Amino acid sequence: MQLHKILTPLCAAALLSLPVSWAAAQTAADNVLLQMQEAARKGDKARLSALLPQAAGHPLEPWAAYWELKARLNTAAPSEVDAFLQRWRGTYQEDRLRNDWLLLLGQRRQWNDFARMLPEYRMNDDKEVRCYDLAIQTIEQRQPEHATQEVVRLWHGQRDADDGCTYAASELYAIKKLDDNDIWKRARLSAELNRQTGARRAVAIVAPDALQHVSEVFASPAKYLAGTSKVRGDTRRELASLALIRIASNDPEQAANLMDTRWGSQLRAEERDWVWGVIGKVSARRLSSDAVDYFAKAGKSERMSEEAQEWMVRANLRAGNWKAVRKTIDAMPAALQADSTWVYWKARALLNDRHVSQAEHAEAQRLLQSIASVKGFYEKLALEDLGQVVQMPPAPQPLTAQEQAAAAQNPGLQRALYAINMGLRSEGVREWNYTVGLHIPGGMTDRELLAAADLACKQQVWDRCINTSERTREVIDWKQRFPMPFRDAVIAQSKNIGLDPAYVYGLIRQESRFIMDARSHVGASGLMQVMPATARWTAKKIGMTDFQPSMINDRDVNIVIGTSYLKLALDDFDGSMPMAAAGYNAGPGRPRNWRNGPVLDGAIWAENVPFTETRDYVKKVLSNTTNYAALITGQPQSLKARLGTVGPKVTMAEYNRDLP
Repeated sequence: MQLHKILTPLCAAALLSLPVSWAAAQTAADNVLLQMQEAARKGDKARLSALLPQAAGHPLEPWAAYWELKARLNTAAPSEVDAFLQRWRGTYQEDRLRNDWLLLLGQRRQWNDFARMLPEYRMNDDKEVRCYDLAIQTIEQRQPEHATQEVVRLWHGQRDADDGCTYAASELYAIKKLDDNDIWKRARLSAELNRQTGARRAVAIVAPDALQHVSEVFASPAKYLAGTSKVRGDTRRELASLALIRIASNDPEQAANLMDTRWGSQLRAEERDWVWGVIGKVSARRLSSDAVDYFAKAGKSERMSEEAQEWMVRANLRAGNWKAVRKTIDAMPAALQADSTWVYWKARALLNDRHVSQAEHAEAQRLLQSIASVKGFYEKLALEDLGQVVQMPPAPQPLTAQEQAAAAQNPGLQRALYAINMGLRSEGVREWNYTVGLHIPGGMTDRELLAAADLACKQQVWDRCINTSERTREVIDWKQRFPMPFRDAVIAQSKNIGLDPAYVYGLIRQESRFIMDARSHVGASGLMQVMPATARWTAKKIGMTDFQPSMINDRDVNIVIGTSYLKLALDDFDGSMPMAAAGYNAGPGRPRNWRNGPVLDGAIWAENVPFTETRDYVKKVLSNTTNYAALITGQPQSLKARLGTVGPKVTMAEYNRDLP
């Protein structure tokens, strides 16, 4: 790979400002970097050490040095770490290694060294490092205001409870800053997520003598409940609640029966409401009409997990219980209430109350206005509810030559582009994000972000172009955020098969961010992320008799197969864009089941999609589509019109029966 094929002449010239000229870099050493990346993934310390000298002078030498030291960080001398940090000062790799070293110092409880290293940690986004810091401050009795609440938030917010936040929680518990319920709540969260390690770490703090029972609770919860436990009092009830949570996660009806016949009367309110929340959540995810009744058996929704509270809202949206929607959102933690999803649905709940007061109507309008914009799914819906339309925002002032040059000469952006183009995409993306300030408070200004995005666009690194432009706060460059690569091919193919090109672009943007060689963890390929089996099936359906699996990586073939499959899905779902998008992501069989039940507003149906990934996907594809339609046509657009309504498929017999 040659340097001139990767970077513009301006970028290449700018590299002369580095200690070693990129223009004179030993590009033959690119292969050495690729070998080192592979060795780092395998943890091959010897191979990394042997290859490191060959990376000297390479534009990505900081990565080579980082991989080599990171692999042996457990045995490295502090002087080696200090030397690395000094040599690569100001780079992403310096801050990344500082993060790694801080975690190691925390695990070793070397607090003096930790305190010395922490002030220069710029990313400051590692929750475990933050918990170690709060633990130190607790030990030294110099806790900042709200430290206890922050530890609880960080610890409870983790899918897997790490050492740092568990240690901080144990320290706070020891000095009675946390109570038993704070600790057991972490255990309940772990049980709900089926994370035994997290549960064990929590139980070890509050009831170490009961630790031996946690394995049985996870392995066979029904057997544990049926047995005679030697544990008594609060611990017995808490372990029983963990077992009921595990049962509910697989069989909510069985758990509900156990609660009704025995355990509901034995548990305390905190435990009982949490269990009913899990029962309701699992039922709601199955789109069961019983979910609303299960949720109603809990005394207070605020004693449920946040995920259960969200599903309580969704179940009541599906049932049309607007008062319950509002009440549940009002009981959510403030940070969750502030999410645009729940801001929007609270406003809708107020507006759907036939007895709403003038003050409540004004509150609904205020809520809608607080989020209304063209940026996201619920932001657009709020805009339309206020009687406005979705249209392109004014373009920002063109970038100056100086602004473009500053971006092109930025060493971090240069290294990121080099890494991405030579195949080190993960490393390049991380360095790019760091450089534009994704993890640093403040970060780049809007104009600097636009210039960085422009640089990525020109290099056809579309994912960094889009993601960087999306970070602007006051200005919006619509063409950066919604680029249209391969326009002729996409629009021609879309029109040829009667498909809205805005829908195709909305889907591609979400699927691959226009990365040609994108490949998912399940094997989907190319711009439209088509699975091999789907490609074969679609090729047969459209009469592509010469199709071979390898052809799916060809851009034009990928577009033909992907758009054809999307059109088949759209026709199968009677033109419903949200259902076709869900089918494209999760397979067509699932949306056929998800449509059963009442006829729903398309937004309510989308919010009730059981899979988190697919729910997010549907909303983003439809939001993208609306934006692309505004860009392509230059006309105002409606997201609501594209959502429509979703309900059971009408059979021909039912259709004929309803005819006048």
